[in-house]
Amino acid sequence: MIAPDLAGKVAVITGANSGIGKETAVAVAQAGAHVVVAARNPTKAAAAVTEIETRAGAQGRVEYLPLDLASFAAVHQFAAAFTDAHDRCDLLVNNAGLIQRKRSLTVDGHETQFQVNHLSHFLLTNLLLDTMQKHPGARVVNVASGAHRSARRGLDFDDLDWSRRRYRAFKVYASTKLMNILFTRAFARRHDGGQISANAVHPGWVASNFGREGDWGPLVNFGMIVAKPFALSPAKGAITSIYVAESPDVDGMTGLYFEKCKVVGPSPAALDDAAGERLWEISEKLTAG
Repeated sequence: MIAPDLAGKVAVITGANSGIGKETAVAVAQAGAHVVVAARNPTKAAAAVTEIETRAGAQGRVEYLPLDLASFAAVHQFAAAFTDAHDRCDLLVNNAGLIQRKRSLTVDGHETQFQVNHLSHFLLTNLLLDTMQKHPGARVVNVASGAHRSARRGLDFDDLDWSRRRYRAFKVYASTKLMNILFTRAFARRHDGGQISANAVHPGWVASNFGREGDWGPLVNFGMIVAKPFALSPAKGAITSIYVAESPDVDGMTGLYFEKCKVVGPSPAALDDAAGERLWEISEKLTAG
């Protein structure tokens, strides 16, 4: 495949301070794009910027802008800072995510996985929409997961914050990954034939800090360490994200779900466009304040 040329383009990658987000940032910077590392921890982000710049060489520039997805106010602050500094956004990779063993609430009063994995990325995408529309060919890449298939019954729209049901970390996570795909498809329908495409990806099971920073406790942490040799490296896990983010082969493709750099069918629940529209309407209301 011919190496993509992203010179002059600007990319925002959430969670680019570690794991597959950082590997995606390296590849996009190597292709010549100006990469904005959107992350919460400034110390980790600064180290990531240095590493990405070193590995990318002189091809692309890298900068850090703070983003805390557990706060809608912080998402607005990021979007304002970004649009003040940049007049274009050619690529938005909604990569950051988490899974938590115990239920917690954000400052906005939402279950944390629901807000971090879906609501705040929904808000960020829409806040950057005008900037993305300025130049044709902009792409949104939503990092979902094959875990969405575990949410076989779809979403419980009466309890998206999991306040009425028994909180089970993986079930909540699976639901948010289903939301990522429903959101991708709903966004694509709204911009079909326009200047922006949106696709979702499954990176595979990746050996990274994901999950171990989610208050799992020592037993699960130990299990993840034992299983780590069987998982993909972050570099391999990022391959599909990178492919969908920059490959010319993906031009004109939108509303799709990719695994191992190929289009595959998501679960039946992920193809429920009525549910996607309902999720969109609720997400608009919840992020409008």
